Amino acid sequence: MPPGSLKNSYTVPCSSAFRQEVEALAARRKVNVGDLARSVLLVLPEATIAAFPDPGEPPSNDRETVILKSGPAQGRPWRRKPRLQVRMPPGYAMPLIRRALSLALAMDKGEMTVFVGDARPAVAVPPPPGDDSLFLAAAEEEVERLRAVVGVLAFQPLPDGIKTRTEALHVLGFPPGSDPDLRAIKAKFRMLATIHHPDSPYGNHARMSQLNQAMDFLPGGRGS
Repeated sequence: MPPGSLKNSYTVPCSSAFRQEVEALAARRKVNVGDLARSVLLVLPEATIAAFPDPGEPPSNDRETVILKSGPAQGRPWRRKPRLQVRMPPGYAMPLIRRALSLALAMDKGEMTVFVGDARPAVAVPPPPGDDSLFLAAAEEEVERLRAVVGVLAFQPLPDGIKTRTEALHVLGFPPGSDPDLRAIKAKFRMLATIHHPDSPYGNHARMSQLNQAMDFLPGGRGS
């Protein structure tokens, strides 16, 4: 990757079953695999993710056959480890990416719940054994509290849409007079999109639409 690149392509070895589960979750959520990993890395401290079990590399009998497309052996079959191709910023270790994806699967299955707010650190915890009605009630109460907090702190969509760069930066949460670079703008968009996407428990279609409008308005925004 050239200096200043925002994304790196990771080839993450994993079992075939793990890859299938991750790709199925990404398809259901209408995101890519990198989005799943980044969402977990955004919400949870790295130390919490690092403490989660690593699904690990595939066993020796778990291999896939591909046909080589270039080089002296072009056209020949090759047995290799199953892997996930993950587009993320550079600098992450592959075991951390696998752990983040494993946490995403656990949360999707209801095996882990993330609490974020107050003075408590963000933490993923398993539900208690036996009757989990109290646990579910507390989780629902926490979601409602966070939804209210997001509603109070979030921007109000501009009724006439975005017409200037200043308005676009305001929607993305930059203070008046700031002049962020493209890296900062995209990072802010990813963070806010995680919160305001309609699939989020705190999502809001109008806010998400205006976030997209802000990125479309700014040169080099979405799709760059």
